[in-house]
Amino acid sequence: MFESPYPPYDPIDKSGFSYETVVKRWPVIITGIIDRLCRINHDLTLEIQQGPESAHLPNVQAKITESKGIIEQISKLKYHMGRDHPLEPLVDDADPMIKTYNDELVLLAERGKNTWFTTPWLYAECYLYYLLRSLFGRTQHWREFDPFFSQKMDMFKQSRVAILQLAKTMKELETDHDMIQSDPSKLGVLFKEMIQMCLWGNATDLSLLTHLTQSDIEHLQTVGKDAQAARKEFILRDDQEAAWKHLETLRNGRVDFVLDNAGFELFTDFVFADFLVTHTPFVSSVVFHPKLIPWFVSDVTPPDFSVTISSLLDSSFFPRPAADEDVNPSLYSDLFHMVSRWQKYVDDGTFKLSVPLNTPLGASRVDGTESNLADFWTSPYPYWDMESRAPLLWKSLSESGLVIFKGDLNYRKLTGDVKWPAWTPFDEAVGPLAGSFPLLSLRTNKADVAVGVDKEIAQRLDQSDVKWRVNGKYALLSFLPKS
Repeated sequence: MFESPYPPYDPIDKSGFSYETVVKRWPVIITGIIDRLCRINHDLTLEIQQGPESAHLPNVQAKITESKGIIEQISKLKYHMGRDHPLEPLVDDADPMIKTYNDELVLLAERGKNTWFTTPWLYAECYLYYLLRSLFGRTQHWREFDPFFSQKMDMFKQSRVAILQLAKTMKELETDHDMIQSDPSKLGVLFKEMIQMCLWGNATDLSLLTHLTQSDIEHLQTVGKDAQAARKEFILRDDQEAAWKHLETLRNGRVDFVLDNAGFELFTDFVFADFLVTHTPFVSSVVFHPKLIPWFVSDVTPPDFSVTISSLLDSSFFPRPAADEDVNPSLYSDLFHMVSRWQKYVDDGTFKLSVPLNTPLGASRVDGTESNLADFWTSPYPYWDMESRAPLLWKSLSESGLVIFKGDLNYRKLTGDVKWPAWTPFDEAVGPLAGSFPLLSLRTNKADVAVGVDKEIAQRLDQSDVKWRVNGKYALLSFLPKS
């Protein structure tokens, strides 16, 4: 197995982002789950009080009892985390990934690195979400419950302005399709606009941005040309040209998206995928890779993938515009037209999920080989272990024309979340994965690890903007060809 010459990030360093995560971010996320369950329990209790003769009330009462048990366990988790207690082995059940986490935990305990503030940050964060999933997965009435689903949908609804703007842009592209096709240079320009749109769509991350106003969201999601031009100076590694030259070599190729956040970011992934298959001769199919369990609050699960399209086709999904808001009704028809095309692509296999569309949370993990194309994404391992630990996934991706890794967590796993100097070459930081397949990473900086940055620029930013690695202001657009 490949081992980095540098140590992992962990919360021991109080000046690091991992310390802030354990002390501040995780407790907020955990408390949010407890609050959500308490609200649901309140509603279920009212249901019992209002319908005492209902035949299904025993199930309702059992659901409340189970949720109280989950709340108790999550409260204990929060207590242990805040006091730097050891991470406890996950309870073994039908999920084989439980053993994977527990085996790693044994190794960490042998090194004295098994408490919340001493465990490598990447392992601890993955363990946290797996632990949360295990609490729900062992119940009868909450097995398919996503504690973050309503939060993801609420944020998605607040993205209406940017969504309508992008739908209008795609309608204009459709109108100019023949002209674009006749001039390959125009395709290159449009590709760079699309890739920046997809890159900065990652700015909305629910596990990080726990408090956002409507104006905050709209500011982050500004996708106009002026905004993109202004943002370009904040792309600290910019391999757009290399990615485009590679894409031009494909004919009817396949592109894979290793997904990050649901909601607006997934919407931008769909838009980018739509551009590639509708307006270029280079790509004929797209495979989307979700997580099989609720993961890092806002990551895409199979239910999230399906509900995104159905919600956008529902005319009642978005809140009505405010009285003083001037919204052209044609924008909604543009949106419906575009998303109807996406539905057609899903139906005919142009757009495909790496697991069956109807996969419920956690279910495919023990249902045969298809889960092998998704299990690895929620393991504690860095992606440089993919060929040895997930050979079927590695083989599948090696047949892709381009694999796009979205977002901050995928970047942390690509680079092992270790303390590489920022000027470390990207191909060195991804270890044995380099050259396995054409790889494009689109990431806004929201964690400490960063590579492929010019040394002079990195050192200047260390002096002038000490939060440049974590504040989401800067981005890295990194491409590696297949060997």
